[in-house]
Amino acid sequence: MKIENLRQIGKKLYSKIRKTRQKPFLSEPHSKGAAGDKTFPIDKKAEDIIIGSLEALKEPLSIVSEEAGLKEIKGGGKKVLIDPIDGSKNAITGIPFYCSSIAVTDGDNIGSITLAYVINLLTGDEFWAEKGRGAFFNGERIHAQKDDILYLVAYEAPSPKNDIPTIMRLLAEARRTRCLGATALDLAYLAYGSISVFITPSPSRSFDFAGGYLLIKEVGGIFTDIKGNSIEDVEIGLKRGTPLLASGNRQLHEKVLKLLG
Repeated sequence: MKIENLRQIGKKLYSKIRKTRQKPFLSEPHSKGAAGDKTFPIDKKAEDIIIGSLEALKEPLSIVSEEAGLKEIKGGGKKVLIDPIDGSKNAITGIPFYCSSIAVTDGDNIGSITLAYVINLLTGDEFWAEKGRGAFFNGERIHAQKDDILYLVAYEAPSPKNDIPTIMRLLAEARRTRCLGATALDLAYLAYGSISVFITPSPSRSFDFAGGYLLIKEVGGIFTDIKGNSIEDVEIGLKRGTPLLASGNRQLHEKVLKLLG
């Protein structure tokens, strides 16, 4: 499995999925995915493209996907974490901010991720990383923010009543805030230097952030839970695992942890 394999999958996704933009709420869910969320036609279409492309590689792989759950190819092998459409609610409500995310790992935890790929399905912009070899945007090497100014804080709040009060001190200190609705794409733009900090107090599943995790590690960013604990040992799977805090650099991260108290 190489990054070029993932890029080829991305080209197929962009070609097919970008044409499926719809009027708000035109699409109805037809089932629930293995992770418990509603599965919409756009989710299923993206997943079919990804899994079909992986099967065509004829390599032993173990797939962990939001919709299909666990699936083995040729008896299983390296784990491939898939979020076919990250930002599904944006996609079905007509908001143009969603992506596909794929990560490959040699082991059973987040720290063993070796390849990551995220594609913005509206623009075709690609973000990818290889462990120990850096992170890239459309082929150009990228770097995260270098200073400790909170220019833009992005966040997710799946449970606003509980999540917003938890991070209010951080949001109040930021020059700008955004709740964009697609975790993998948020993390990709943090690695690109557009976002200073990303936070979500509610537990996230491994495939939600696996691709973004390696992107941020490869640009020198910091990625922990919201108490500053390492998430490298978080087990890969379908269950919700951990709250997330990612920053462009250590100074920023320490500043945020102090604000969170």
